[in-house]
Amino acid sequence: MATLITLLTDFGTADSYVGEVKGVLLSQVHGVVLADITHQVPPGDVRAAQYILSRVWQRFPQGTVHLAVVDPGVGTNRRALAAQTAGHFFVAPDNGLLSFLSPEAHFVSLPVPPAAAPTFHARDLFAPAAGQLALGASLSHMGQPITDPYRSPLPAPREDGGVMVGEVIYVDRFGTLISNIPGDAVEPGVRIKVAGTEIGTLARSFGDVKRGVLVAFVGSGGTVEIAVRDGSAARLLGVGVGAEVRA
Repeated sequence: MATLITLLTDFGTADSYVGEVKGVLLSQVHGVVLADITHQVPPGDVRAAQYILSRVWQRFPQGTVHLAVVDPGVGTNRRALAAQTAGHFFVAPDNGLLSFLSPEAHFVSLPVPPAAAPTFHARDLFAPAAGQLALGASLSHMGQPITDPYRSPLPAPREDGGVMVGEVIYVDRFGTLISNIPGDAVEPGVRIKVAGTEIGTLARSFGDVKRGVLVAFVGSGGTVEIAVRDGSAARLLGVGVGAEVRA
């Protein structure tokens, strides 16, 4: 079976950057399959990248290498990481992007090649490292083991007098507000509020309301989401990441 490498970046597709990274991987690993998770992460938004990768990586088979580069600190003294857990491998900057990995994950700090462009570690450091892992290199031979990767996990909801209080942790391209409140933590009949605006009780899907109406439901990621049928909840409510959600 061909080796699989996923790619997640904030590079967009208007420039050559994604193509250059793919060129390195295709040159290094014969027969590799490259799967784009997304290249439309908002520029420098490490938290959004963390959220996306955290909900996607387990959908891929064991042995997959996940190359994730949202790296506003490129060229600084931030470390470059490779990690392994649950049969998967990860390559990313040490800026909190991999905070979702369990404490049992193994991490190494990758050396920076002397010829690496200070502004393009994705091509000159991370892609070659991902290629080595895809070719079967052991994590221990990739760099120095570390036990202190920088962790900045996504916020967790809390209970306040019988009410679940969380926040919007991601807004998708449809303007859907994705919260951190697990759907199974919401009692039947509880009315959802976002930034003080009452949305109503949980529905099953968009089809339960009329066009242009706000609706709350448990999304495909397992948490409470707020949307507008055929519209944007973010635009209608004027809120985004960090907005309080109560259930």
